[in-house]
Amino acid sequence: MTTTSSLPPCSEEGLAHIVERLTSDAPLLDAFHLRPGLRRELPSRDSLIEIVETLRAILFPGFFGPSEISAESLGYAIGAALDRVSRALNEQIRRGLCAACAEPTEASCVECAQLARDLTRRFLQRLPFLRDVLLTDVRAAYEGDPSATSEAEVLFCYPGIFAITNYRLAHELHSLGVPYLPRIITELAHSLTGIDIHPGATIGGAFFIDHGSGVVIGETCVIGEHVSIYQGVTLGAKSFPLDAQGNPIKGVPRHPILEDGVVIYSNATLLGRITVGSGSTIGGNVWLTHSVPPGSTITQANARAPSP
Repeated sequence: MTTTSSLPPCSEEGLAHIVERLTSDAPLLDAFHLRPGLRRELPSRDSLIEIVETLRAILFPGFFGPSEISAESLGYAIGAALDRVSRALNEQIRRGLCAACAEPTEASCVECAQLARDLTRRFLQRLPFLRDVLLTDVRAAYEGDPSATSEAEVLFCYPGIFAITNYRLAHELHSLGVPYLPRIITELAHSLTGIDIHPGATIGGAFFIDHGSGVVIGETCVIGEHVSIYQGVTLGAKSFPLDAQGNPIKGVPRHPILEDGVVIYSNATLLGRITVGSGSTIGGNVWLTHSVPPGSTITQANARAPSP
C-alpha cells in the first residue's frame, strides 16, 4: 500500500512539464497502440450501456424501454430500435476492432469497418434465438423460486436475469470474435449485481442464479441445461499452466463442467477442469476439486476425493 511517506517529494514543476512526462513514455504508448498521425478511437462504455439497454427493450418490449407499446405499434417500435442499435453497435464494434489492431493502417481501418458491418448483421440475426433462450432462464427462475409471484416479476426485478441477459448478449459477440465489447458488457452487469460471468463461458438454457451476489463463472466453464446456482458460488481455476517465460497460457480449459440439472448451493467453490455429473447436488460451503458422477450429493462431510 502506498503511504504518504513513500510518495516522491512535491516539486514546483508546471503543467507543461507534467504533460511532457505523461506523454513521453514510448513503451507505454506502444502498449496502447498509439502511433503518431493516427487517431485511436476506443469503444465507449457509455454508448455500450445505451446499446445494451436498447437491446433489452428489443428482447422484452414493454418491460424495458418505452412502456406505452401496443400490439399495433410493436413492429414499428422494434424496427426503430433495431435501426438505432444497428448503427450504434456497428460503430462500437468498429472501434473495438481498430483498438485491437496492432499495426493500424488506412487499409486495415477500411477492413475493420467492413468487418464491423458484417459482425453487426450476424449478431442481430441471433436476437430471436437469444430471446427464446432468455425466456427459458426467466421461466427457470420463476419455477425455482417459491417467492416469485410471476415471470414478469422475475424479468423486472431479479439481478440474476439482468446478469444473464448481459452475459448472453456478450457471449454472442465473444463467439463472433469481437474484441473488448463482450468483457465491457459483462463487467457492467458485474458492477451492478456482483455476478461475474466471463463472456467466454458456455451456458445452456433454463439457467437460474438465485440471489446472485458473489457468483463467479470462469472463462472456460461449460454449463448444461437446467442448472441452478446460489449466491457466493465460484466456478474457478485451480491452477494456471505457464509458458517458458512463466506467463499464464491463454485459452486453456481450466474451469468446471456442470452437466444438466446440477444444483450448487451458496458459497460452494469448484476449481479446475472437473466434471459434475448430471443431476448432482453440491452443498453449501463445499470445496470441490475432483469430478463427481451423475446423481451425486456432495456435502462438506463427503467432499474429499476418493482414495486411488
